Amino acid sequence: MKADLEKHYGYVFEDSLLSEIEKVGRLMEVKQGDILIDLNQEIRFMPLLFEGAIKILREDKDGDELLLYFIEKGDSCAMTFSCCMGSGTSEIRAVAEVDTRLVMIPVAYMELWMEKYQSWRRFVLDSYHGRMTELLETVDTLAFMKMDERLLKYLQDRAMVTHDDVIHATHQEVALDLHTSRVVVSRLLKRLEREGKIAMERHAIKLLQL
Repeated sequence: MKADLEKHYGYVFEDSLLSEIEKVGRLMEVKQGDILIDLNQEIRFMPLLFEGAIKILREDKDGDELLLYFIEKGDSCAMTFSCCMGSGTSEIRAVAEVDTRLVMIPVAYMELWMEKYQSWRRFVLDSYHGRMTELLETVDTLAFMKMDERLLKYLQDRAMVTHDDVIHATHQEVALDLHTSRVVVSRLLKRLEREGKIAMERHAIKLLQL
């Protein structure tokens, strides 16, 4: 774990904080599709990513999901910070977008490190700012973009966080993330393919325009 911490967070945290994370953190490896944090679950750990990507989803009263944003290596989740500091339960679902390696930090250390380490406090605040920017971008996408534009941006965002121009997902899975129907997604994917922006493969979508 020490090498991973130094590689991905050594430029952010001082050595003493890295040593504390190594001492209390729990290294985890999760598979694509695994749920790390679920709705209404008590938050006991906060994730720091080494490899992979996680998508953060919100669910409405009817059980339909909406993708809020992705987190990738070197990141953490601002929603988790909020729940940790408030001793509350999760208001989001965190799902591994690809196979992911991360360290889980017990929440008991969150507030302690906020007071003890300036680098940790700055990291938390920067993470809040970054996730807030992404949430505003999600709102703008919902309010101002047409569905075909939303779909292409969604595919580009997934390609960026997974570092792979081939999106391994069914039309139904894409529809769930975008809070729309499979029929709409299938129709728009065909349009994007005709426009030369994507190529359809079996259970996958190849981006031709990044």
